[in-house]
Amino acid sequence: MTNDQVTVENGAEDKTSGLMGTTPRSSNNSCSYLDFLGSLWLLLTMITIARACPKRCHCTERNGAVVQCTSRNLDNIPSNLPKDTVVLLLSSNQITHVPKEAFTDLHQLRDLDLSHNLIESLEVGAFQGISQGLRTLDLSNNHLSSLPKETFTKLQARVRLSNNPWNCECSLQEVLRELRLDPETINEVSCSTSAQDEYVGQPVIQVLDSGINFCNFHQKTTDVAMFVAMFCWFAMVTAYIMYYIRHNQEEARRHLEYLKSLPSSSHISRDYDTASSVF
Repeated sequence: MTNDQVTVENGAEDKTSGLMGTTPRSSNNSCSYLDFLGSLWLLLTMITIARACPKRCHCTERNGAVVQCTSRNLDNIPSNLPKDTVVLLLSSNQITHVPKEAFTDLHQLRDLDLSHNLIESLEVGAFQGISQGLRTLDLSNNHLSSLPKETFTKLQARVRLSNNPWNCECSLQEVLRELRLDPETINEVSCSTSAQDEYVGQPVIQVLDSGINFCNFHQKTTDVAMFVAMFCWFAMVTAYIMYYIRHNQEEARRHLEYLKSLPSSSHISRDYDTASSVF
């Protein structure tokens, strides 16, 4: 082998080794760059969530924000919730009322826990904006006794209503007819009060399944009230007519007595003739 051939072969080996050495360094740089971008994205995401998280709550990331506000002595729904909230835990607080459109901006909300509060009322439209996507709604262990029928319009979620002081009447029956009640707690939705005392303490669903219709009771009560009102009106009209007749009779009697007390025309004529003859 000549010196020129050795030189060419050595040059080829240097080029090959150079290329082989360059490739791994380029790959490592690329991986490091991707790792850096991933870390930066995660950091920015965490900062965004931290900035949007309510002051008394704790927020974490799990395919969206999970907002933990349990046992924080809250007396109302926080207003600055992250818009990408998927889970909102508000149990064991002092919330008494859920206003209209309380969650309207939380279009990704899937699970909402409002249990163990002091909630007495829900405004119509309280779940507006989330009714289609919500999967679970927990309202158990509150102070709810009745609900407007329109409160849960279009709600697709599985709902817990157990351990509330429900008043079993027509409007509650109409609400329950529209809901998907949680099967595990359905027998804990009981009548605390009722138009019929025999149903107090019984599960509402069992009462309804037995064929009882609270709306019939409501209709009967309405009919009775209308009958009483009509009877009172008729009695008042009758009393007025009787008073009017008696008053007119009394006036007529007084007028007749007055006419009788006046001198008759014949007596007046005789007195006039006597006076004329004297003159």
